[in-house]
Amino acid sequence: MTVRHPRYSKEEFAKQGNEIYETQIRSQVEAGNHGKIVAIDIETGAFAVADTPISATDRLYEHCPNAQPWVIRIGHQAVYRFGSRSLKKTV
Repeated sequence: MTVRHPRYSKEEFAKQGNEIYETQIRSQVEAGNHGKIVAIDIETGAFAVADTPISATDRLYEHCPNAQPWVIRIGHQAVYRFGSRSLKKTV
């Protein structure tokens, strides 16, 4: 099993990953993939789309073994949602 270590700070991952997603990848993946996950190598811009973060990252590693992956849920601001929302319907 390969042990991978991050080469960038969390802030740099977020900055690079979001920039690559918005400028290069979003237009390619948004149609028909709402709610799916995209894993992006922040060094090369390579990406993979799948239903879960682990499967998207695994697909990315198949093509880029040394990838530094940033993961985004397509059509959302975050991969996971914390907290709850009201179950009451607003009128």
